[in-house]
Amino acid sequence: MAEGTETESRKLLGRLREEMASEAAGQERLDRITHLIADSTEREVCSIYLFRDEDTLELCATEGLSPEAVHQTRMRMGEGLVGRVAKYGKVVNTADAPSAKGFRYMPETGEERYSSFLGVPVQRLGQKLGVLVVQSRDAREFSADEVYALEVVAMVLAEMAELGAFVGEGAALSPLHQQSVQLNGGPAQEGSAEGHVWLHEPRVVVTNPIAEDPHRERERLTEAVEELRVGVDKMLEISQGGDKEQLQVLEAYRMFANSKGWMRRMEEDIALGLSAEAAVEKEQSQARARMGQVTDPYLRERLADLDDLSNRLLRILTGQGNGNGADLPPDPILIARNIGPGDLLEYGRSLKGIVLEEGSVGSHATIVARALAIPLVVHVGRITTEALNGDHILVDGDSGVVHLRPEDTVVSAFRDKIAMEAKAQERYASIRETPTVTQDGARINMVMNAGLMADLPSLNNSGAEGVGLFRTELQFLIRNQMPKRSELVTQYKRVLDAAGEKRVVFRTLDIGSDKVLPYMKHVEEPNPALGWRAIRVGLDKRGVMRMQLQALIRAADGRPLTVMFPFVAQADEFREARWEVKKTIERERRLGHVLPETLEVGAMLETPSLAFAPQKFFDEVGFISIGGNDLKQFFFAADRENELVRRRYDTLNVSFLSFIERIVERCAISETPLSFCGEDAGRPVEALCLAAMGIRTLSMRPASIGPVKSLMLRSNLQEVRKIIADARHRGEQSVRPAVMDWLRTQS
Repeated sequence: MAEGTETESRKLLGRLREEMASEAAGQERLDRITHLIADSTEREVCSIYLFRDEDTLELCATEGLSPEAVHQTRMRMGEGLVGRVAKYGKVVNTADAPSAKGFRYMPETGEERYSSFLGVPVQRLGQKLGVLVVQSRDAREFSADEVYALEVVAMVLAEMAELGAFVGEGAALSPLHQQSVQLNGGPAQEGSAEGHVWLHEPRVVVTNPIAEDPHRERERLTEAVEELRVGVDKMLEISQGGDKEQLQVLEAYRMFANSKGWMRRMEEDIALGLSAEAAVEKEQSQARARMGQVTDPYLRERLADLDDLSNRLLRILTGQGNGNGADLPPDPILIARNIGPGDLLEYGRSLKGIVLEEGSVGSHATIVARALAIPLVVHVGRITTEALNGDHILVDGDSGVVHLRPEDTVVSAFRDKIAMEAKAQERYASIRETPTVTQDGARINMVMNAGLMADLPSLNNSGAEGVGLFRTELQFLIRNQMPKRSELVTQYKRVLDAAGEKRVVFRTLDIGSDKVLPYMKHVEEPNPALGWRAIRVGLDKRGVMRMQLQALIRAADGRPLTVMFPFVAQADEFREARWEVKKTIERERRLGHVLPETLEVGAMLETPSLAFAPQKFFDEVGFISIGGNDLKQFFFAADRENELVRRRYDTLNVSFLSFIERIVERCAISETPLSFCGEDAGRPVEALCLAAMGIRTLSMRPASIGPVKSLMLRSNLQEVRKIIADARHRGEQSVRPAVMDWLRTQS
């Protein structure tokens, strides 16, 4: 980069620093900035567009265009050249703007006199704030040095906006992080919560984007990068001989930490006048912008590695560490891009709600949230950049909606909803001990899902008659190494002690797909949901299966034991697993251990193939539990993690209910006990229809037992079954409308 360019850029940033220190109001400051940028770059036009809402840009200041256009000219994301810059987060540089793809003529601005156009995104860590534009009459593209210099200026404008330098009248000049925002995501754990934001990874605040002494800033950067490299090397040294995948991540960290290109770009930013912190953040912002455009999973992971490394470097430079001195509020709503089950368990029940920018409905963090009965919403874009510690926030886990800094009317309506839910829970408490018998005399067994000791008090509090599914994988997922058999014996014994006389169904290790053990070699698969998981892993890793079976047998200590194998796709898989149980029992007998009083061995029916197994399988298996979540996604060929398709298919689809009925009939022939486990078991209308199809045991989260039982007690299954049969006879796709109409007549 030419020395002259560096000097001019430093001069420009010096003038911007003076503007930051001035007492000018937001609009006046914007006007002066557009003037000084145009003057410093010797261009006829400089304009700043800022977002007035998520999809609309507004011309907020200009030097060279018509003053009357300010706050009047607006465009949608992607509209015109300015909209393109904003949408894709990429520079647009053209010598002939009117002929460029996407150009939109706005006569009120008077821009038709200017041929050259350079638009640069104003963004900060993935948060789109606006667009900086310079234009000139001469028809030529701007040089690489000119583009680079303007990107540095845009970076400073983003920091100034973050620090509230452009606050004024109108939506586009309203202060950041103070407006009421509604964000939509995907519901992962039901429930409603009101509280205050607690950021899992607090954002680093850069208060000094412009530096006076480039030499000193380079020294600070060099020292911080060296400290970062030493830290990464220490982590690598400690992890040697450990998990290969973790080592690969740390190797990627070391590669980036030693990247000459990364260091050179930051040094060039400093040479132009940025502080060391701002230079790091500029590179981080560009990496996040690229991350949003990349579809290749490997490249996205590497960009995420760079993002994390930049955060570490920023914390070293600013001294802000992993916290920011704030105290956990009494009603914390956790905000994070993503979070592991171990970190989530450390927070425990202190959390009122959780909002994740990424996450998934089937992740182990979601499983922990469900176990702790904490409302959770996933896939909430912008939440980590929009929220600040202490912000008032409402989380609706039922609909997947988050209200950040809500208006009073929204708060009032939300509190009314919470009050109604509380009244309903009081009503459900009154029927806790009442057996679930429908109006036509059908007895429904209501059991609960669990995975942590924290779940077990709900056995009595919810009125559950037992544990229909105890997820044993959580004890494996929250550790950094394989648990010892003695540790598992202690854990399982505590579960059985807490359950007392009530039946507990232990599901053996269900890993793979989205549940990857941090200490087990990760297998790259094109479609993990259909890959090496659950019983397939167990049959290939017999040692792990035997160790878990031994722990369960010893924990039973002469009491009844019930074991269930997950994701059985064909009869022989169950037979092989059952043979391992028999061998383990025989070995425990020889070792002199007390054997279970009784032993039930069952299978989860989660694949359509098992429903068509030979009748002999149904004769042999101790019991069957329909795993509704997986079965539904495979039945409809619709990934339950994919928001584009998972809502298209209804559990009350006639085809799916007919399939459930088929399973009920096959189990009835062999007198095989049958249950249904999954989210749909805890939804009252769905549970009612499943019961009408013949399911007599439903396993759900504890909080759902009250609502489901309440509806069952008031319903006649024979009438519901007739409604379903009539809808099927009429050729309707779903029975939901007919059932809902019937329910309205019953209230």
